[in-house]
Amino acid sequence: MPPSSPPDPRPPTSHERHAGQPWNASYLDGPAPWDIGTPQPAVVRLAESGGFCGPVLDVGCGTGDNALFIAARGLPVLGVDVAETALATARQAADDRGIEVAFAMADALHLQRLYRRFETVLDCGLFHTFDESERTEYAASLASVTDSGGTLYVLCFSDTGPDTGPHPVTRQALTAPFDDNPAWHIAAIAPEHLRTRFADSTSAWLATIERR
Repeated sequence: MPPSSPPDPRPPTSHERHAGQPWNASYLDGPAPWDIGTPQPAVVRLAESGGFCGPVLDVGCGTGDNALFIAARGLPVLGVDVAETALATARQAADDRGIEVAFAMADALHLQRLYRRFETVLDCGLFHTFDESERTEYAASLASVTDSGGTLYVLCFSDTGPDTGPHPVTRQALTAPFDDNPAWHIAAIAPEHLRTRFADSTSAWLATIERR
C-alpha cells in the first residue's frame, strides 16, 4: 500500500480506549498538549550532533515540528501519523515554509505497509502511549522499516524525577520489547526532558537503539 493511502481499518490503541476517543480528536479543538509548535530540544541536540542520517522516518509525527526541523537540514524525511488533522497541519506548515518533506497516514503498529526502509527512525512521545503487548508489536513494526545498521531514537516520559508525564515508563518497560527482539540492540539510555504545552521540562528517557 502506498504511504499516501489510508491504512486498513485498525482497532483502537490502548490510549484511545482509555481516552474514549481517537487520536485525531486531540487536534480538533486547538493544539494538543504535546503540540508545542517547535521541535523538541532533545531532537534539536540530536540533529546538531549529527544524530540523523537520511532517509529519516518520524513515527507519530503529529503536526510535524520535529520532521520539519530535520528536513530543513537537508535530509529526506517522512512523517507518519494516524491523525489526519495533524497531518494536514504539518503539510500546510511545510508548504508555508517551503520545506521539502513528506507526510502520510500510517499505523505505527504496521509500518511494513509503507514498503520503505529508513536509516534513522525517530519516536518522540509515542512509545509511552502503548501498553505492554502493543510495545512488543511496535518493536517488530519498527524493525520492519529500519535498515540494518540504522538507528532508532525513542524519547518518552520516564518515571524518574519530580515531574512525570501522564504515561511514565520505567527503564525496564522501555528496554523489554527491544531486548526481546533479536533485531535490536540498545546502545544507550539517558535521562532527558520532554516539553509540553503545560510544562517546559518533564522527565523523560532518550534511548538510542541500533538495528542489527
